[in-house]
Amino acid sequence: MSGSADKISPSYIRLSGEIVDQGILDKLSDCYPDASIAHAFASTEAGVAFDVRDGFAGFPASFLERSEATVSLKISNGTLHIRSARMAQKYAGTARTLQDEDGFVDTGDLVEIHNGRCHFIGRKQGVINVGGLKVYPEEVETVLNQHPAVEMSLVHGRRNPIVGALIVADIIVRPSYLASGGSFATLKSELFTKCRQVFPPHKVPVALREVASLKIANSGKILRNHA
Repeated sequence: MSGSADKISPSYIRLSGEIVDQGILDKLSDCYPDASIAHAFASTEAGVAFDVRDGFAGFPASFLERSEATVSLKISNGTLHIRSARMAQKYAGTARTLQDEDGFVDTGDLVEIHNGRCHFIGRKQGVINVGGLKVYPEEVETVLNQHPAVEMSLVHGRRNPIVGALIVADIIVRPSYLASGGSFATLKSELFTKCRQVFPPHKVPVALREVASLKIANSGKILRNHA
């Protein structure tokens, strides 16, 4: 992202705080082939739950079966729940406990299991409603970001009087793609084609816009504004 990736050669890279898709992991591995790459999942309320170092997005479903003294995981109503020795009881100034009757806290991260692996698909509160059907921005971004010409993307909703919202995406294009003669018109066509192959119609963006940058919070996370 900074343009200075080739000026460092780390032996260890640790990612945490945001969903890490396969495209990010693959690009890091290509850029730093000798580095050990870890994706850590942590919750403000429960601390670090686990890390994954096998180079694949998500985490093995076998983690849900572990009964370690420090951290336990479960999926309930589609979201990941954590129980750990570092659990918070409640937020300051509130009376409601964060833990359920078994001592688990709901992280709000939506998870689906495919082929023995748990994949993060988005945040429960980040859903976009398209005609009564749910779309999670992160799942669309994952597909867009897999294209080698895409540096980063941000998917959000555009208000629509008929279906409530439509899916649109802002795209940062890799300078190397444009320098080699690629055009955004060609890239858009390829991205639309890929999305139509992967998603049902309500999840396919109706518009793709080229942008120079995306708003980033001090924490390094993309600022999302769901319309």
